[in-house]
Amino acid sequence: MSAPSSEQITLVIFGASGDLMGRKLAPSLFNVFCDGNLPGNASIIGMSRTEYSDDAFRDHLRDQLPEEHSARADQWARFAQNITYFAGQSGDASALADLDSTIAERCKGGPDNRIYYMALAPTLFGKTLQALGHAGLLSQERGFRRIVIEKPFGTDLASARDLNRIVHAVLDETQVFRIDHYLGKDTVQNLLVFRFANTIFEPIWNRNYIDHVQISVLESIGIEDRGEYYNRAGVLKDMFQSHLMQLLSLAAMEPPVSSDASSLRDEKAKVLRAVRRYGIQEAAKNSIRGQYGGYRSEPRVAESSATATYGVVRLFVDNWRWQGVPFFLRSGKAMCKKVSEIAIQFRPPPHTIFERFGDSMLTPNVLQVKIQPDEGVHLVFESKAPGTRMGTQAQELSFHFPESGIREAYERLLMDLIEGDQSLFTRADEIEESWEIVDPFVEAWRKSLASQLYDYDQGSWGPEAADGFLGHGRHWLADRLPKGR
Repeated sequence: MSAPSSEQITLVIFGASGDLMGRKLAPSLFNVFCDGNLPGNASIIGMSRTEYSDDAFRDHLRDQLPEEHSARADQWARFAQNITYFAGQSGDASALADLDSTIAERCKGGPDNRIYYMALAPTLFGKTLQALGHAGLLSQERGFRRIVIEKPFGTDLASARDLNRIVHAVLDETQVFRIDHYLGKDTVQNLLVFRFANTIFEPIWNRNYIDHVQISVLESIGIEDRGEYYNRAGVLKDMFQSHLMQLLSLAAMEPPVSSDASSLRDEKAKVLRAVRRYGIQEAAKNSIRGQYGGYRSEPRVAESSATATYGVVRLFVDNWRWQGVPFFLRSGKAMCKKVSEIAIQFRPPPHTIFERFGDSMLTPNVLQVKIQPDEGVHLVFESKAPGTRMGTQAQELSFHFPESGIREAYERLLMDLIEGDQSLFTRADEIEESWEIVDPFVEAWRKSLASQLYDYDQGSWGPEAADGFLGHGRHWLADRLPKGR
């Protein structure tokens, strides 16, 4: 249910003194406000243990704004009037009771709609949810109550199920918004439009025409100041269970019957249920792992750490559309460049007539949906080479999103949150299916591949072993195909 713009909406952000609020949430909310999309009577309450006055907290957020906001001081001053601060711990019953009274008093007996955003350490999710439930702050008698939970949602299948049980003990699934910011990106949503708003791709979007699919999320930076977290999580838990599984489900899903949240999430969940489950030995054979040089010298990383900062896995979706088509998922830190994309390589023509012209090895047709940077779509196809002799050459047809039109993913997700649209948020069964897929790889890397950790140089494309992993005649498309700009 969505609240009309005339009703009071309170966004409570737990952990508001942390990095997420300063870097992402506050700038995104400010942009939504500047665009005129923030309800006029929306109020934002930041809550954490740090002692701030309202003005000091507003100044703290303003000082973290990106430089492009410096010319909008007047707008910030108006926006900041919506922000107040409340000192306290999210799991403290007394503090929550005071918070509840403060919000209720502001609503003056009228509608009292609330969104609780947990920008907290994952270890506090369960305790905070239970405290909110016990304190009566989740009752919907006077307005809706919604909870936003950041990733990671659990650390394995067992912990994800435990957290879901805590969630469902105090909330209905319709109130829960598990956020993965990747789903808020225009270019990720464009994959849905590209597939389901154009008739030319559906007939060939299957095992009869597609050789394999590559999904890459590569970062040029290292772990920066996240050594303590990353050394526990590694690349599998940090990226594969969340971002990569969501991209896989969008690329492989069947057309939903409508654009509503339930239909869309039903089809995503079906894909994840169809992903072939491996035992530990199979997971080891279908993956490799690596670590960038210098990782063990990073702050708060053990000198003997065997944590992987790079990984590749081979998955299969065992259904009618995708049977036998390998999906290669990879992610890595300290890579040559930042690249996030889905690349579909099509099968070669069943018969080529160009051998006598010296073109027996044609470039395969490739479709690249580029998420970032160079946001857009690229299609590689064969064409006659200019000249008097017959010959072929690869050409590229491309579309690019206008750079000025691309907005921060959190802006879209925050607007959907206020409107109550769950389409771009992850459902409980999706979370559990993803962990069920990833857990065997985690265990295989801990046991069977404990001694296999390929080194790679910072600023490279990863371990050389990853090139041969794809199989004969295949290569990583993001690394070698020409880019449009």
